[in-house]
Amino acid sequence: MQYRSSLSKARGLGSAKEGIEHWWVLRLTALALVPLSLWFAFSVVTLVGGDYETYRAWAGEHGNAMLLVLLVICLFHHAQLGVQVIIEDYVHHEGIKVASIIATKFTAVFFGASSVAAVLRITFGG
Repeated sequence: MQYRSSLSKARGLGSAKEGIEHWWVLRLTALALVPLSLWFAFSVVTLVGGDYETYRAWAGEHGNAMLLVLLVICLFHHAQLGVQVIIEDYVHHEGIKVASIIATKFTAVFFGASSVAAVLRITFGG
């Protein structure tokens, strides 16, 4: 027994089988961002009043650098996935939709890579 509509059978359309993965990754990045964001907020609050060298020394510590990189990666990936969902739901012109999703992905990769490079530069000096 098939549960496909007549129109679906006529067009040969069916499930893309990709929606659940997108949903899970969005939830997992959100879950990862909770402790990372709390750690970052607590760390920044403890550094209030410090000078540039204090911040640089803090970011240069191995554990902090690693957590900063994880925060940046999760943050930009989660943001890109969220914006993609909004574009898919509310942009109806197929060309604009595809161009917007591609632009969103490139923007997230660019700013994410720039942020990781900045953390690594601070960590290893320069």
